[in-house]
Amino acid sequence: KKMIEIEKCSFENLEVVKKIAYLTWPTCYKNIISKEQIEYMLDMIYSMNALEKQVTEKNHHFILAKEKGNYIGFASFELNAELEKTKLHKLYVLPDIQGKNVGSSLLSFIEKEATKELQQAIFLNVNKMNTAIGFYKRHGFSITKEVIIDIGNGFVMDDFIMQKELV
Repeated sequence: KKMIEIEKCSFENLEVVKKIAYLTWPTCYKNIISKEQIEYMLDMIYSMNALEKQVTEKNHHFILAKEKGNYIGFASFELNAELEKTKLHKLYVLPDIQGKNVGSSLLSFIEKEATKELQQAIFLNVNKMNTAIGFYKRHGFSITKEVIIDIGNGFVMDDFIMQKELV
């Protein structure tokens, strides 16, 4: 069995996060949102400036998945984003590697961290059309509400909020 390693992402490695996002998003979202919205959101969320702010100002923790020395996925999370709840902000795996437990390994690492910090639950936003909903349901998450978020430039995120209780 191939070993997937999960490591905390150093500040210097945020470039890897950006690279994986740019390789993943166009495939992940091509049937969900416009090319223009993909480009707008990548720039808004994954510019180096934005990533550095997420770490330094917003308390996002980034982790990387690695296999045979290659980075193949990442996730980010925020402890106590709400009272005793951890928010999963991002979880992406390179398109040709999806379905091989990389996402599960990233999620499991975050659950352990959240549990150590006595968090009651993990929650996330996911686009209502995203096939990842099935992945999260298999991992014990359920849909708790729906939100439409204006992200500027005439674009919105039409999402479900999903949550998993940890206790």
